[in-house]
Amino acid sequence: MKKLYFSFFIFFFFLTVFALYHLMFQKKVYYQNVYEEKTNVYVRSLSTPRGRILDCKGNILVDNVGVKTIVYRKLNNISLEKEIEIAYQLAQILSLNTKISILDLKKFWLVKYSSDGKKLITEEEYQKYEERKLNSNDLYLLKLDRITKDMLDEFTELDKKAASIYNLMNKGYYYDAKVIKMGVNDAEYASILEAKIAGVTNEMYFEREYPYGNTLKSLFGSVGYVPKELEDEYIKQGYALDDIVGISYLEKEYDSYLRGEKDTYKVNTDGTLTLVSEGRRGSDLVLSIDIEMQLGIEEILKNQIKEGKKLPNTEYYNGSYVLISDTKTGAMKAIVGLKYLGNDVFIQSEVDTVNSSFTVGSVVKGASMAMAYQNNLVEVGKKIKDACVKLYLVPEKCSYKNLGYIDDITALKTSSNYYQFLLAIKLAGYKYTSNMKMNVTDREFSIYRDVFNSFGLGVKTGIDLPKEVTGIKGTTIAPDLLLNFSIGQYDTYTPLQLMQYINTIANNGVRFKLSLMDSIVNKEGEVLVKNEPTVLNTFSLDPAYFDRIKTGFFQVVNLGTGLGYTDTFFQPAGKTGTSETYFDSNSDGVGDILTITNSYAMYAPFDNPKYSMVTISPNVSHYQGKTDSFAYINRYISKAVSDYIFINY
Repeated sequence: MKKLYFSFFIFFFFLTVFALYHLMFQKKVYYQNVYEEKTNVYVRSLSTPRGRILDCKGNILVDNVGVKTIVYRKLNNISLEKEIEIAYQLAQILSLNTKISILDLKKFWLVKYSSDGKKLITEEEYQKYEERKLNSNDLYLLKLDRITKDMLDEFTELDKKAASIYNLMNKGYYYDAKVIKMGVNDAEYASILEAKIAGVTNEMYFEREYPYGNTLKSLFGSVGYVPKELEDEYIKQGYALDDIVGISYLEKEYDSYLRGEKDTYKVNTDGTLTLVSEGRRGSDLVLSIDIEMQLGIEEILKNQIKEGKKLPNTEYYNGSYVLISDTKTGAMKAIVGLKYLGNDVFIQSEVDTVNSSFTVGSVVKGASMAMAYQNNLVEVGKKIKDACVKLYLVPEKCSYKNLGYIDDITALKTSSNYYQFLLAIKLAGYKYTSNMKMNVTDREFSIYRDVFNSFGLGVKTGIDLPKEVTGIKGTTIAPDLLLNFSIGQYDTYTPLQLMQYINTIANNGVRFKLSLMDSIVNKEGEVLVKNEPTVLNTFSLDPAYFDRIKTGFFQVVNLGTGLGYTDTFFQPAGKTGTSETYFDSNSDGVGDILTITNSYAMYAPFDNPKYSMVTISPNVSHYQGKTDSFAYINRYISKAVSDYIFINY
């Protein structure tokens, strides 16, 4: 039995020796690598170049520019004394604005003179701390309060600079990269590199650069750190909290392609960095926008706005919007918005085409006619005499003048309000008689709105821009408001919605999603994503009725109310609109001046459309003016822009 135990002992002894040998010699390198991997610290570069934004011809609209930056990252278990030393080292090299608050200066005093800070607390207060009547934060606040001006006055300019740097070194999360100074000069950059200060690195921070200034900048959007309120959402998507991300509009919409990947570095024991994996620049976003066209329209619009402001009754007019699209696909070619501040100063307001809406007037009558045709309310070709409508307890409502005998086509050509009023009354189940009483419900409004929505009015166009608004939907149900709705005088619509609406008419009821993105291309030039035209819906209507609407629109621009808006040589079709809006002249939130807004939507050529155009000019005239003069600014803009587009493109 003893021999058996002895044999087992010998066996286990040799097994243990073998295991130790295996671990200490054969597996030594492996376990060392595992240990190093577990204990190594890795960091990522401050930023990486985002993908560029290009126009349809390859012109760079948004680029990157590298800014030399000094960055600090905390090393594990670094002491306060060491951080103070680093702050002073940096202060001696860098030229910095030494503005620092009194509070931050006091905090630095307590860090630098911690032993003296303890003397600012009385024995009695320390006793209360022991008795838990005061906590550590209470003592800290007492210390801060007892640091006097004389004590702070002992700080030199170097001390104040070091205090400012120390404050920057300890802002934000512990693991964040702290930017000490951006835009350092070459001498500072070289000196920091030479000094090899623990935790301090020289890096490039990439900022956005806009070769065309403010043109379209509001639609490009902005970039920045992950917004605090969205941190959880971004972390789930694999972002780090110190990533530079798209905050708004195109930068946000296409951030997953534009963002790129940061360099990864290993932190060495002396605080220097060794590149482990190289990052990559983000992919490029190619837009359907033609920047040459955009700039040409901007110049035309500036001149027309300045000339328009010379006309009577234009006190409240301050700018216009012009949009151009590919009629058959919904691809946007130009989005121009300008506001005039006077003295030849303009501000870009393209973003208003996405997030502002307007009462647009008769331009919507194509959709009103589509509703009437679909619901069998129109006696095709029947002539009626234009007149006025008088409802019970409602003021008389008329066309802008007596238009004589009209049918469904000439009602569009001459922009008869009376014709639309009769159709709205008929939809509600009535035959018009003077001073009639009439009841309407949400049903009639819904029928109109459903049709308008099918054309893109009152709904999102699907354009690739966050925060697109749908306009203001009226909530009051009343007979006169139904009549107003039929002529574009109730709900409000965005310029983009008008663009989608005119395209849908040109395409016989096929509503294409509006878009800005043409493609996504990587840095090697390979197309990763190609935008294809997207049909959102098709409005079901007999093609013969669409032909009548389009014929009416052709007559509008060639013979009717739109004559002079686009040269007839280009065979245009479209519709004008005039609406009344109350303008807030004293910025108190209440409209007090009744103004006139003009709109125009068109496409050309009539038989094979190439481009569509929308022009909106809010507050071009007003009724309380010194004269009855009307400023035809929208017509002048539309004529000049359409000449430019159809001659040059």
